[in-house]
Amino acid sequence: MAPRRKRRHRHAGLRVDLCREGVRLGSEVIPLLAGSIHYFRLEPRDWRPALQSLKSLGLRLVDAYVPWSVHERGPGDYDFGEHDEKLDIVGFLRIVSELGLFAIVRPGPHVNAELTQFGIPERVLWSRECQARSAGGRAVVLPVPPLAFPVPSYASEAFHTEVAQWLQAVSAELGPLCWPVGPIVLLQVDNEGAMYFRDGVYDQDYHPDAIARYRTFLQRKYRSIALLREAHADEAVTFAQIEPPRSMTAATADELAPHLDWAEFQEELLASAFSRMREALSVSSLGAIPTSHNLPLCEGLTPLDPERVGRAVDLIGLDYYHGASAPMRSEIARRTSDLSVRSELREHPAFACELGAGFPPFLPPLSDEDNAFTAMTALAYGLRGFNVYMAVERDRWIGAPIDRHGKRRASSLFWERLVSAIERTRFYHLHRDTPVYVVVPRSYRRLCRVLHAFGPLSPALFHLMGGGAEEACLEDDFGPDGPVVMEAARFLRGIERALDRRGVPFAVINGDLLGYALEHGQWTILVSSGALGPDLIARLDKALGDGHKVLLGPRWPERDATLRPLGQKARELVSRLKNRAELVSDVGALEGAVERAQAALTLPRVVAEPSELVVTLHRDADGSVRVAFVINPTEAELVARIPEIRKSAVDALDGEEIRGQPEGLSLRVPRRSVRMLELPPA
Repeated sequence: MAPRRKRRHRHAGLRVDLCREGVRLGSEVIPLLAGSIHYFRLEPRDWRPALQSLKSLGLRLVDAYVPWSVHERGPGDYDFGEHDEKLDIVGFLRIVSELGLFAIVRPGPHVNAELTQFGIPERVLWSRECQARSAGGRAVVLPVPPLAFPVPSYASEAFHTEVAQWLQAVSAELGPLCWPVGPIVLLQVDNEGAMYFRDGVYDQDYHPDAIARYRTFLQRKYRSIALLREAHADEAVTFAQIEPPRSMTAATADELAPHLDWAEFQEELLASAFSRMREALSVSSLGAIPTSHNLPLCEGLTPLDPERVGRAVDLIGLDYYHGASAPMRSEIARRTSDLSVRSELREHPAFACELGAGFPPFLPPLSDEDNAFTAMTALAYGLRGFNVYMAVERDRWIGAPIDRHGKRRASSLFWERLVSAIERTRFYHLHRDTPVYVVVPRSYRRLCRVLHAFGPLSPALFHLMGGGAEEACLEDDFGPDGPVVMEAARFLRGIERALDRRGVPFAVINGDLLGYALEHGQWTILVSSGALGPDLIARLDKALGDGHKVLLGPRWPERDATLRPLGQKARELVSRLKNRAELVSDVGALEGAVERAQAALTLPRVVAEPSELVVTLHRDADGSVRVAFVINPTEAELVARIPEIRKSAVDALDGEEIRGQPEGLSLRVPRRSVRMLELPPA
């Protein structure tokens, strides 16, 4: 992925832009440390106390949804406080500005926010022209409490017309409040855009406008009718008449191309919809503000392709709602390491658009312990900014650190201490070295979606409920001689375990970041299910020619990203790969491969004893370790010994001094917790 050219955001001769440390306002940089307040759910008399309490936590930004359905009185008629004072978003933001705070605004159109119908007006959702369509042509319904509702089509021209009218009305209200005149410094486009969680490949969208866009997508991709007919194995098909697959009908790998094309089109559909929404917001001064989008849990198993979404908005962030456990530690590490690398490439902070503080009542409960573990673990793996969601209590939410009247609760002390530690250590200036990159191609994730065997549960929902989504595939007939997706999933988990056991710092990243890995890493490990795009094969060939060390597994590539046999040129490159790269097919052999690479490349080793603990180190520009995290995901308190750290340290949150020892730093780490240690400069 090439570095993306930054947009320049100008207002009154000054510039609002993103940088590695946060958001730059002229010559001042504000770290991206925010808290969510839903002004429309609070009494206006409570706005100021709530904002003052949020500021007392050390947070500098206020995050606020602006929900369409709440503000709309009728088509084209909106209430921004003229009738209901709770909807005076301008008045709320003026208090934000008076208190010296800044604002992130999120006008949707989808906001979720645990609102009935996710913030879309009922009249829009019940408009047939606006509704997403199932394979059978019916409205697609999301069965979410407290009321199921039909979801909109992000291809529908009628829906985009309605959205543009709403976003232009919001722009007229909020445009005059952009920095430096007002507090708005970041603008989110839509919310968790995973097709309203009906994201199975054949769930939707068979709206006529979507099918027309699908045909255009195929014409751009294949360019000639001959190539399309070859790929889809259909001599009669045309660009004007081709229909998308409506269920899994492929019996062999040779028949998967239409299904993979449909899955890829869904990725393109979402990204192009975000671009249209961003353009609708650009009619006022809001067009001078950087834009963002938040990816939900299990984003890798949805149609949200971060590379495509990154073309539509300036900043990509993640939502975090995890429990405290060993599997969740791995999941947080996996998600955050990709976000960290992607953000580093863009020179932006790795940002959690929603970092859970509490939970909605219709999802499994999360304790304060879970929230703290998630926040600290995400920071350990490269997160550099976050939005506490929810900072202030409201209906349909349990466990916020500030109540709806602005009074702080006991749990707020953790967030105050954490923000203080981040500011004191200037944590957003530090970096975590990852000499090893584990690369997961987008084509593999797409294949997981297409071959998912547990519909109507999508792979993302299946994973969220505790299933092994990558291993829940229709596999028997789709590999050259075995269940390739299952094998690749086991390879990925196996290499992660082997690297963790050896204490080798690593990052798991998507395939579009392969170039970054080859340029910045010492060792690149590519998950290959036997299908790999010729572009990735060519990159590997060049890297191997330059002396880079590469491991593939569990299979050499034999097919391209759409499961078609590789062409002659790609086959020749694979033949060269076999002579220069290492292949490991047996998961049991991965530990030995890591040991060999560690010796040959002198890879760093960061370990703690006992082995259940995990340590990450964060260095300053001079290479000195300034912050270390010690993660204990187990159910028992453990006494950690860290041989790599011999000097004294201070617990960054509670101030406990931990004396250095010649044999390594020793400290207690409570069950299901993370300790953040502050170390003096070298």
